Amino acid sequence: MDSSQPALLQQLHWYGHDTFRLDRPMVIYLDPWRLPPGAPPADLILVTHHHHDHCSPEDIAAIRRPTTQVVANASAAAKLTPPVSIVAPGDRLVVGDVTIEAVPAYNLDKAFHPKEEAHVGYVLELLGERLYFAGDTDTIPEMSDIRCDVALLPVSGVYTMTADEAVEAARRVRPRVAVPMHYGAGVAGGLEDAQHFAAAAPVPVVVLEAEKG
Repeated sequence: MDSSQPALLQQLHWYGHDTFRLDRPMVIYLDPWRLPPGAPPADLILVTHHHHDHCSPEDIAAIRRPTTQVVANASAAAKLTPPVSIVAPGDRLVVGDVTIEAVPAYNLDKAFHPKEEAHVGYVLELLGERLYFAGDTDTIPEMSDIRCDVALLPVSGVYTMTADEAVEAARRVRPRVAVPMHYGAGVAGGLEDAQHFAAAAPVPVVVLEAEKG
């Protein structure tokens, strides 16, 4: 990756679908699901909502240690072993050197992720940079208020915004770099959606290769 890109991008690992690990400034997992054997233990785990491909109690147990902090919305927290810090859109908390803001994530024209269920995405501020993990969402008005260096955006359609709608999301958020997600795991979407997004997006795009351990 280009050294001019955000530093946090250098330590971002994608395991496919919506599952990421960030090794800066601690080991942070986002929606861990189908983790490979031997995945490093977590310092912080963030879960956006309760659907099985985002909230996997088995995967969380595999990387959780007594000191691991888990943050989730209410529906996901109900599936997990306490303690869990429960958040709703608009909440902020600090874990170590990471500031976490829970932001809205919902559908506009489909019923999979209703706004009233308070699913979330996350904006993380760490070591002077900001990462936006959109979660399962359409291109919603609240995105116009988000500013970040790296945006992880779904592109598959069906349950989330399409690649073309993600182009509009990138236009609203204006990250330094966008990374497509929510494809290629047999749930919805494929590599062609990520490539379409990369070709049309108004910002630089990095298409990551899924790590298999």
